[in-house]
Amino acid sequence: MTTTYSPEELLPLSGIQHFLFCRRQWALIHVERQWQENALTAEGRILHTRVDDPSFTEKRKGVIVARSVPVASTSLGLFGVCDVVEFSESAQGVHLPGYQGTYLPAPVEYKRGKKKLEPSDEAQLCAQALCLEEMLAVSIPVGYLYYGQVRRRVTVELTEALRDRVRRAAQEMHTYFQRGYTPKVKPFKGCKSCSLADICLPRLQGEAMPASAYIRQQIERG
Repeated sequence: MTTTYSPEELLPLSGIQHFLFCRRQWALIHVERQWQENALTAEGRILHTRVDDPSFTEKRKGVIVARSVPVASTSLGLFGVCDVVEFSESAQGVHLPGYQGTYLPAPVEYKRGKKKLEPSDEAQLCAQALCLEEMLAVSIPVGYLYYGQVRRRVTVELTEALRDRVRRAAQEMHTYFQRGYTPKVKPFKGCKSCSLADICLPRLQGEAMPASAYIRQQIERG
């Protein structure tokens, strides 16, 4: 049975990267509404600011480049904005207003650092592609990740395995969100660079309360 989400039920697409990196981090941000910026997140925000210009569209060498493209999927229950979508001339593409011929879209996501071992960036990119496929009724074979630290662009094949991973993650995110659930996780090396380290409080993982409740408790005691 296919689930269809209403506009009010859609979750931020960017959260899938947080979710696959650390489910607790995702829940602190999207369930408990907590956020704290550090140097790494600030650099990433600045990088995205440079490419986020919804008024910018250009065509070069047969490719139409659009920035800050809003996307959504009622089957995944996600919404967000693609940093860049490149539309290349293709017989398998779609018609675009003001242009002759047909064009196949490919999302391009900008990241601050370098390629990671875990496929969280690829999953976020794939989620963008799935939204575009649903909106435009096309099949998108690849997308691209651009890493600012190494100034390198990586081609990502949108395999069925990656698509399944995104669908499962989106479903799990909705389950957590509907329950208002913040999971416990074992500390790992990624905790050191996490902007929520002071909020997460790994030493309290054995406590049967969310971090927000613990903080409120300490304030009341003080």
